[in-house]
This record gives sequence, C-alpha cells and structure tokens, in this order.
Amino acid sequence: MSRAKPARRSGCPISYTLDLLGDKWSLLVIRDLMFFGKRRYGEFLESAEGIATNILADRLERLEGAGLITRNEDSATGGKGEYALTAKGLDLLPVVLELILWGAHHDPKTGAPMEFVRRVKRDRDAVIKEIRARHENR
Repeated sequence: MSRAKPARRSGCPISYTLDLLGDKWSLLVIRDLMFFGKRRYGEFLESAEGIATNILADRLERLEGAGLITRNEDSATGGKGEYALTAKGLDLLPVVLELILWGAHHDPKTGAPMEFVRRVKRDRDAVIKEIRARHENR
C-alpha cells in the first residue's frame, strides 16, 4: 500500500531532495545497495547501524515509491524480494561519493577504506563509471 505524497513546500531542489532522502536510514539503504551489493531485506538488517525492521520496511517502500529502487520477486528464493537501484537511484552516485569524501576528511575515526577515498579523489569519473557498470549489468 502506497502512502499519499505530502504537498511540496517549495520548488527548491534541495527541499525536494531532502523530502526524498533527508533521513539517515534512506541514505544508508542507498549506500548498501550502491557499494555493498545488498539486495534482500535481511541483508539490510545486517548493517552495522542496526536499523529496526519497521523503519527498514518504511524506507524501502518510500524509496521504491520515489522511483529510486525497484523490488523484484526472486522465484529462486521462494518469492523473496530483491531490491535494486533504478537509473534515478544511480544518479545519486556523485552525491553519495561527495558525502563519503566529506565524512572521510572530517571524521578522524572514519571507516572508509582509504584506498577507495584516494581513488575517488584521483579519478572520480572512473569510479562512477565502474560502479554504474556493476549495477547496470545485474
């Protein structure tokens, strides 16, 4: 069941983006799909941040409703859903990479792999191309 969309407060692109992604959990689900290859509900629950089941179900529904992810039934796993980023979801890749760079720069205890951070700084476009190809070939 899909929720009614709230009225937009303004035409501001930042406000629009925050309405879709303005909470921690939505971005972490996107991160897990984008970088860690998670595709199933149970895989998202295994993330270190410890998302609650009700919040995960809500965020997956919201992200799907916004056209950022799709859910496909996998007959090989007894009909359990598999999630994937859409083209619209993959378009967030440059934004997410910038969040990683900012966080890695300002967090002295960052868990970001430094080799990955260096690769993004050195050739961001190549990293974007590589990650897009990985998702488009699924």
